[in-house]
Amino acid sequence: MSNDQRNNPLHGVTLEAVVTRLVDHYGWDGLARKININCFKSDPSIKSSLKFLRKTPWAREKVEALYLSIL
Repeated sequence: MSNDQRNNPLHGVTLEAVVTRLVDHYGWDGLARKININCFKSDPSIKSSLKFLRKTPWAREKVEALYLSIL
């Protein structure tokens, strides 16, 4: 295992786990206020959010950064 991955707090954490933890922590409304993207504001769901975040690197980076801030 490389040192980069051993020191990476996101290593082994799925995107679904990240989104679920953020929703549990902030709720959909709070998450939409923190990160202003439509998948959190308009009829939000884990499935639709994952689909968007997997295709949109800038949004995924924001979600991962917010997740790291609550660890």
